[in-house]
Amino acid sequence: MVNATGVLLHTNLGRAPLAAEARAAVAAVAEGYSTLEFDPSEGGRGRRQDHVRFLAQDLFGCEEALAVNNNASAVLLALAALARGREVLVSRGELVAIGGSFQIPEILEASGARLREVGTTNRTTIEDYRRALGPDVALILSVHPSNYEIRGYVRRPSGAELSALAREARVPWVHDQGTGCVVPLDEFGVEEEATVAQCLAAGADLVSFSCDKLFSGPQAGLLVGRRELVARAAVHPVARAVRPDKLALAALGATLRAWKTGAWRAFPIYRAAAAPLAELEERGRRLLGPLPADGGLAAELQPSLAAFGGGTSPEKLFPSRAIALRSAVRSADALAALLREASVPVVGRVERGRVLLDLRSVLPEEDADVASALAAAARAAGPA
Repeated sequence: MVNATGVLLHTNLGRAPLAAEARAAVAAVAEGYSTLEFDPSEGGRGRRQDHVRFLAQDLFGCEEALAVNNNASAVLLALAALARGREVLVSRGELVAIGGSFQIPEILEASGARLREVGTTNRTTIEDYRRALGPDVALILSVHPSNYEIRGYVRRPSGAELSALAREARVPWVHDQGTGCVVPLDEFGVEEEATVAQCLAAGADLVSFSCDKLFSGPQAGLLVGRRELVARAAVHPVARAVRPDKLALAALGATLRAWKTGAWRAFPIYRAAAAPLAELEERGRRLLGPLPADGGLAAELQPSLAAFGGGTSPEKLFPSRAIALRSAVRSADALAALLREASVPVVGRVERGRVLLDLRSVLPEEDADVASALAAAARAAGPA
């Protein structure tokens, strides 16, 4: 399948494609037995977390790390292990809902913790947190907005303020960073996206995030931070229920190693994000070349806007180029369906009565599949 939506981390399309190193690691583990919980040096039982925990410690500069099957699991596990039966302080502006059943109030309820809302939707101060503190408060939870932005008359505490208050109150500060951002994204037009390491440096005791978003790995979650807190989560009964399998661990380990060696620029989503506009325009012209000028499919290259998406950077868009298609005999929805029915499905987006194939999310090696789908659509559209 070709993602021509312009959304690099499209949740419905599986988010981040795996890097070559991760694909090779998964294939190697899938072919037979592995050292999932076996220590070959000792010839006895090993620990599955050792495949990734040391790599994560090294990459993020944290005391300890725990891999689970997604970020929702990491948040749920942290709350169950550290706050069951007690209160958790959360800003009203961070009570997020991210598709499906991931809603912060429901996750808190499922963990056995009790939600204590502080502040207001658009303005929460450190004094709001301070007034809510009491003997029944187990921790402070802050949450990355992920899929929305609040603008205008807005205020939220800094990481330094939350860290200082947590130390004063002697409770942990847990931050759901969510996106798995490892390096600053300013060069792609996404500014002020805090990295995991920056969150830890700001004083967060635990940081959780998804591994299939900006981290660009498999579906998994990581919980990183203070050794004592991660250890409490690791021995909680929920930890076994949400542990990753051998394929996810293989891909996660390979992705961690690739980040450490600086190979992340070759990851599919970062190759796509970094492609120059001139390159996208050239590829677009090549794809338009074989289409008949007098056919029933009108096609042109036009400016577009792409996004990382996937609950990472709402409304932070960067320039792209898209092939805009219109049929004289078919609706835009019908034309989009034709492209999805190609031998290699091509998924675009419909805007203002046209189908847009955004080249920002199409890798160069997929151009042949796009060309084939366009030729088939042109034949189906018929003469003008």
